[in-house]
Amino acid sequence: MTTILPINPDARWPDGLTIRARLASDAAGICALHNLPGYRYGTLRTPYHSAEEIRKGIENQSATTTALVAILDDQVVGDIGLTRHSGRRAHSGSFGMGVHDAYRGRGIGSALLGEIVATADNWYNLKRLEMTVYADNDPALALYSKFGFEVEGTLRNFAFRDGAFVDALTMARLKA
Repeated sequence: MTTILPINPDARWPDGLTIRARLASDAAGICALHNLPGYRYGTLRTPYHSAEEIRKGIENQSATTTALVAILDDQVVGDIGLTRHSGRRAHSGSFGMGVHDAYRGRGIGSALLGEIVATADNWYNLKRLEMTVYADNDPALALYSKFGFEVEGTLRNFAFRDGAFVDALTMARLKA
């Protein structure tokens, strides 16, 4: 296997971690990841995604999307997707991400986000990177803050999760 090096020059990936472009052959691993209760709880994913559904999404991915997976111990342990906007928002992009329930706290989220931020800054010249995050997701808020993201507002009753409406925060990072 070819060694894949980070494009983020400041990256410090956990030992054994590989980050690479998402492939259709990753569908089963991504499906398993997306169906984990902790992963799903922190994202807008609904239960019971199928590998076929994921594979079709990968195969029909927009040219404006950069999707990466994190591989450790021969399994998909995280994913992130950056979507570049167009028209009058061509200077901006948004992303979504998640890490395997059993692999949290190991630096995988930092590695994934570092690669997307480096891609946005150094390859797409994006001025603004944005996302929404559940207001009660303290680990994600800490990660995003570490990368310079700031809260811009609260979206009340943003999503229905596990039987209740939850708020989300909109966050952004502006490149100087």
